[in-house]
Amino acid sequence: MAQYFDVHPENPQPRTMAQAARLLEEGGLIAYPTDSCFALGCLLGNTEGLNRIRRIRHLDDKHHFTLVVDSFAKLGAYVEMDNWVFRAVKAATPGPYTFILKASREVPKAMQHPKKRTIGVRIPDHRTTLALLDAVGSPLLSSTLILPDHDDQLTDGWTIKEALDHQIDAVIDSGDAGSVPTTVVDLTGDEPEIVRLGAGDPGPFEV
Repeated sequence: MAQYFDVHPENPQPRTMAQAARLLEEGGLIAYPTDSCFALGCLLGNTEGLNRIRRIRHLDDKHHFTLVVDSFAKLGAYVEMDNWVFRAVKAATPGPYTFILKASREVPKAMQHPKKRTIGVRIPDHRTTLALLDAVGSPLLSSTLILPDHDDQLTDGWTIKEALDHQIDAVIDSGDAGSVPTTVVDLTGDEPEIVRLGAGDPGPFEV
């Protein structure tokens, strides 16, 4: 049965964040709110957590997972960026965007796209997400919480707990998750490619 953590949206309780961080460090999988919508997350390197996300969402091995970090300065350890990509990503973060980029050697191959060797990255603008990342001290490997039999994202923590009670280890709910997924932009080619329209303004990346 999943634990349920009710946290304050402006001042997430450090003790609660530490409890959630311990679950993640022990190999757990959690649902947590972001500025776009709820996401499923585990620690980078947690292959079983990755497989659990795949089972919950019915994903194949070609799905792009996302590394969620709390600052732009930390992206360079996990992805490759030339000058124009560096500037474009920095200008759009933090915010509701996911960028697909070439993964560095710090990203386990099992968590990269099997053929392209790419991964999604994102820097959210959400107090609870940032507090969680601070408590954990490392990126979260994540995927938008969209269930295979649902057309829309789940936006209520209790509903998520009831739906996934025996498939995840915890739900963090601050009552302020967004309801629209991120805009996904592939920056691995010569020009930006908008893969999914979402909460982020696509304008800066339209050619």
